[in-house]
Amino acid sequence: MSRVDELIHELCPEGVRYHPIIEFAECLVGGTPATGNPLFWDEGTIPWMKSGEVNKSIIYETENRITQLGYDACSACLVPAGSVVIALAGQGKTRGLVARTRIELSTNQSLCAITPNESMNSDFLYFFLATQYQRLRELSSGDGSRGGLNLSMIRNYRVPVPPLEVQREIVRVLDLFQSLEAELEAELEAELEARRRQYAHYRDSLLDFSERGGVRWMTLGEVGELVRGNGMPKSDFVDEGVGCIHYGQIYTRFGTSTTQTISFVPPEKAAKLAQVHPGDVIITNTSENLDDVCKAVAWLGDSTIVTGGHATVLKHQENSMYLAYYFQTHHFQVEKNRLATGTKVIDVSAKRLAKIRIPVPSLDQQQEIVAILDKFDVLVNDLSVGLPAELAARRSQYEYYRDRLLTFEEAA
Repeated sequence: MSRVDELIHELCPEGVRYHPIIEFAECLVGGTPATGNPLFWDEGTIPWMKSGEVNKSIIYETENRITQLGYDACSACLVPAGSVVIALAGQGKTRGLVARTRIELSTNQSLCAITPNESMNSDFLYFFLATQYQRLRELSSGDGSRGGLNLSMIRNYRVPVPPLEVQREIVRVLDLFQSLEAELEAELEAELEARRRQYAHYRDSLLDFSERGGVRWMTLGEVGELVRGNGMPKSDFVDEGVGCIHYGQIYTRFGTSTTQTISFVPPEKAAKLAQVHPGDVIITNTSENLDDVCKAVAWLGDSTIVTGGHATVLKHQENSMYLAYYFQTHHFQVEKNRLATGTKVIDVSAKRLAKIRIPVPSLDQQQEIVAILDKFDVLVNDLSVGLPAELAARRSQYEYYRDRLLTFEEAA
């Protein structure tokens, strides 16, 4: 029997009472000063936290600070160090995330700060609410992308309140477990990064034909036809229809190739978009940084899909994976950087893209290269094998252990 089990058996043998958060904590929602007023922001001294920062888990510092004038001009309020903040809204998976504060700060209106009284250890509250992420998202109003929590939902959310001695022991165990987990993850991530660098070096060497003979060098315009996409805002997406790949997904959701799309558009919309046939390569023309512009994904699915603006479809007779891998090489990055335009938004037009020269060995040679790189790619990037799988397993192990520690029989 663990120390936690012993304490529960001794101090609350009949179970643990659950209470709405409002019974043991003050809950406050923040505010945002007008962003265009320099008097509210320039040389600010009051830490101001936005919802995007809640994924830090523990807040020792914030990205922004507001002035006293800015603080007075909005509904922001000072949150004591040692509170818990929860995201009421936010893009993607932000809503429902929680963090612990270690400094006094103010928050924006997308965050609720929870400051418990002496009956609740704030770190215990943080750990418990971290187990409630999915339930909180289900509770929030609206659909999966637009929903939101509100102050009433948080205040009335029921939380177990075991004796403080039990709370402190659980926090001690989970803090220790988290610390050990962080050390191990850091070691695994360092090893994974080393493997990625090794793979990138080997890939670039394998695809470096600058000093080899007998290989054709062709511009992408000579390799195939470059078809520039147009239209297809995310508002066109539907649950079912014709598969589509949005340019932003190429550098956020896909790797070197894919056989499935994660988005769809209605058939009548698809008819007006650039067609992507099996074997075609889709290339991004636009990004906010040089690294992501001209990233490519090979479409290896069985059906014809579509793509939209800020993307170009390369239609060719070469090995699709060979081309997609070559787009990742240092040599290609140098060539595309030379042709890129813009500062805040980087662009390489289809016309400029067509001028980039690449080596085009025989199809047999291309297949041999792809077979080798596929093995390395799986080893480094596939979440089902190697170090990424071990990282995922460690995180799952921690979450399982945390959830078990924070599951109590409720007192009658």
